[in-house]
Amino acid sequence: MIQITDFNDPQLDVYSRLSEVQLLRYREPKCGIFIAESPKVIERALDAGYEPLSFLMEERHVQTQGKELLARCPQVPVYAAEASVLKQLTGFALTRGMLCAMNRKELPAMADVCNGARRIVVLENVVNPTNVGAIVRSAAALGMDAILFTSACSDPLYRRAVRVSMGTIFQIPWTVIDAEVWQTQGIDLLHEFGYRTAAMALKEDSVDIDDPQLLAQERLAVILGTEGDGLLSQTIEKSDYTVCIPMKHGVDSLNVAAASAVAFWAIGRSK
Repeated sequence: MIQITDFNDPQLDVYSRLSEVQLLRYREPKCGIFIAESPKVIERALDAGYEPLSFLMEERHVQTQGKELLARCPQVPVYAAEASVLKQLTGFALTRGMLCAMNRKELPAMADVCNGARRIVVLENVVNPTNVGAIVRSAAALGMDAILFTSACSDPLYRRAVRVSMGTIFQIPWTVIDAEVWQTQGIDLLHEFGYRTAAMALKEDSVDIDDPQLLAQERLAVILGTEGDGLLSQTIEKSDYTVCIPMKHGVDSLNVAAASAVAFWAIGRSK
């Protein structure tokens, strides 16, 4: 355990002075770093084989809720202080009093993620990390097999996205597809992999989410669009289905994270 005595210690830069984008590009062209927050998230990342670089935690947790995690990483430095000191250092209150800087992994190819998956999710330009994390958690919990993010999405390994997902991002296969490649070739690539595509959009010719023909598809890709504007017009036009969730009381739409949970529950049952 290393007691924090100097806020200017360069070893603390990853927690206090580097932005999420700087962490992502920390070792370009090699993979960068991300910050896992809370014991459960850190545990799931370790279980998935992510390599820890250092811990930052409240002193009182070193021998309590952090004890088992630290025992798994005996050579990893642990920076510790009181909660008030850590909040001053990071600018926010640590969830369950613990952070861990970890190395990213090389992303798998789209073909490897889709191989063997029957129900996949495509997030097109979803920019809010809270929504990204919530969608990931719903996808993992409700039977989706994999997730594709366009590069215009918020990074699924941003601290807030990982925390909101409760670390389920480490429990479901995923990768990132370049936004321009997605825009020009994405639907065609999914068709080549054997998927029928279902664009979640409010259109007059939409089918309901529980449509029997939709649910009978052997391989199905559910596509969700950015907050506010929704999916790109060409995504909707090229998709095999336009799908909506029936709603009442004059409500015309749901938050994308809420809509995803409903869609995954309905479609996941058909596997």
